[in-house]
Amino acid sequence: MSIFVNNVSKKFGNFQALENINLEVKEGKLVALLGPSGSGKSTLLRAIAGLEPPDQGSILINGQDATHVDIRKRNIGFVFQHYALFKHLTIRKNIAFGLEIRKTPAKQIKQRVEELLELIQLKGLGDRYPSQLSGGQRQRVALARALAVQPQVLLLDEPFGALDAKVRKELRDWLRNLHDEVHLTSIFVTHDQEEAMGVADEIVVMNNGKIEQIGTPAEIYDHPATPFVMSFIGEVNVLPSSAPLFQNNGTEAMKTNGYHASYSAFVRPHDLAVQTESDEVTSQAIIKRITHLGWEIQVELILPDQQSVVAHLSREQFAELDLHINQTVFIKPRQTKFFSESSGFLNFAI
Repeated sequence: MSIFVNNVSKKFGNFQALENINLEVKEGKLVALLGPSGSGKSTLLRAIAGLEPPDQGSILINGQDATHVDIRKRNIGFVFQHYALFKHLTIRKNIAFGLEIRKTPAKQIKQRVEELLELIQLKGLGDRYPSQLSGGQRQRVALARALAVQPQVLLLDEPFGALDAKVRKELRDWLRNLHDEVHLTSIFVTHDQEEAMGVADEIVVMNNGKIEQIGTPAEIYDHPATPFVMSFIGEVNVLPSSAPLFQNNGTEAMKTNGYHASYSAFVRPHDLAVQTESDEVTSQAIIKRITHLGWEIQVELILPDQQSVVAHLSREQFAELDLHINQTVFIKPRQTKFFSESSGFLNFAI
């Protein structure tokens, strides 16, 4: 089922939670609402669910206006961060709860529950209670309960936020595989960039109640529309375009294209080349700190103007360069994006 959000706004007192939101979620897609706390992502999800009526605008589900339709009639499955399972009911009874409320025949309930127990990989654990399961297992039960009534749309609000990093990674991989199997139109809220990038077909980046950009994970990362998106999705070094690092390349490229050097320059750590010998486009830097991150090495560097930047090197690159703290090296950006609040951004490959 498709979802259309048309010009939706919502205020809580003087706080503008949502402002003129327009969004289309196509049938069968898994979409992430991504942003920091207070960006409006959970409010938007709750508006789609019918838990927060918008002050203006409309919400269409499968072409039908659902803006003021009671939540019980929207046929939406909702999964919360903290499971919300019934502690006194078995796993099987928790999953069956919605079906029993709808007075579904007992034979159908039994069949549906067994199907879902197998789907969430908990077959044989139906007679246990929530307290006897791990956090990851309980969240899968919450998802099965939402799926039991065969909703048109599945909404998930920070579904893995209460879990540790390892379990969160396992569950998001499981959710992606589950979605590929059931193809249910789904929207999930997260503030975790890696989670959104790893699970979603499409990402909606939100900030201060507005949508900053909508696109695939690759589009969002490689072609950010605003400085906020560039900064929020992945690590980045932000410097004035007048910094020494760009005097021999980026700033001149901007001037050639008719722009003044009043932009901010954004360079990803993996786009910052480090070498032990200078050339005509490098800037001198001193290594302040070296951090081993497992599959890559993070090198913090101090520029001549005392500004700090970070570079990420592979283990092979680091070993080949034989770097150490307080060493003088030479750096240059492979690619830089220049942003202006008023003019958007320019993108130069350097």
